Amino acid sequence: MRHPFAQARVATSVAYAGQGLCFAALVTRIPTIQDRFSLTDTSLALLLGLVPVVAGVGSLVAGSALARVGSAPVLRVLGPLTPLALVGAGFSSSLPLLVGSLTVIGFALGAVDAAMNAQAVSIEVKYGRSLMGSFFAVFSFAGILGATLAAVAAGSSIPLGVFFAIIAVAVIPGQLVVGPWLLRGRVELTGQMDDVSPGHPSAAKPQVPWAPIVVIGIALTCVYVADSAASNWSAVYLTEGLGSSESLAALAYGVYALTTLLARAFVDRGVMSRGPVLLVRLGASVAVVASLLIALAPSPAWGLVAFGLLGLGAAPIIPLAFTAAAQHDELGTGLAIARVNVFNYVGFVLGAPLIGIVADLSSLRWAFALLAPILLVVVALAPAFRVTTRRSVGSASLEG
Repeated sequence: MRHPFAQARVATSVAYAGQGLCFAALVTRIPTIQDRFSLTDTSLALLLGLVPVVAGVGSLVAGSALARVGSAPVLRVLGPLTPLALVGAGFSSSLPLLVGSLTVIGFALGAVDAAMNAQAVSIEVKYGRSLMGSFFAVFSFAGILGATLAAVAAGSSIPLGVFFAIIAVAVIPGQLVVGPWLLRGRVELTGQMDDVSPGHPSAAKPQVPWAPIVVIGIALTCVYVADSAASNWSAVYLTEGLGSSESLAALAYGVYALTTLLARAFVDRGVMSRGPVLLVRLGASVAVVASLLIALAPSPAWGLVAFGLLGLGAAPIIPLAFTAAAQHDELGTGLAIARVNVFNYVGFVLGAPLIGIVADLSSLRWAFALLAPILLVVVALAPAFRVTTRRSVGSASLEG
């Protein structure tokens, strides 16, 4: 028998797929953007650094909107903004237009990330079991697909703007079709749905404590530092540090992304059988070992295996951070999720420069070894991921 909230789950999966596809399409075509505008490495780094900074702002703004109107309207309005801004970046003919487009992309990424994670937690409540891993698995799969399509487009004569337009045409209609299926209003931790009318007690200003959010956020930042290091430096490490060919080095992030995807497919089952704390502690421990193996790698093949192990360990921590944050938002406003979401951009901003600075002072081996104590912080903070509120399935209305 089909679950009564299956359509909402599909709609939220579409949101994750759209974000993953657009983000991968953008980051894998950065060299094309750099060549078009003759950007130096420093100028490019500053320009790309703008995106996660603005994304953090977008997440906080979305948090305020989520508390007032819920995640469904935010997703329906801002979801198409990411692919549309991507098209703007692809057709930008001047640097100011590019900066403007990237600013909009950053804001949309942050706002939609917060909204879709809030929607995902609401669906978890309605199902009465862990589902966050499956949503992030969709994101990972879409990211791999987007990177593959970008690689094909880069090797063809398809202009950048046209490629981004193709991505938008693939994403936006799906978002519009499934938009009415999203859960409307707030889903409280009891599983009840509230349409948040002005006179309802839930319409009062939400009280979400900062302290537990910051603890979870620190753990999330540490994981994203490692994720950013793998994204930006894995290929460089294999070529410059381990003497591999460029074609082999290009596989490093692919292996990392693939193991992340495979692990996330089993996260929900692990949560239901063993609980989130053990899963986070185990994943972080595996990531610590992986970072040391990367630093000690004697050959490119060893490096590939180690990066795959890093993806395997980091995979469960990110999705479970949002479920843990939601425990501190009993009214289901999405405010806690929007706040903790900011920390992923902090980690993304810090990760790549940190590796670069340490590499300049010593070597890439020492830079990756530095990830071990950073990830040990996650092991220590694993109890913050405990889910103390039991979910129960309640009734809900769907936005039409």
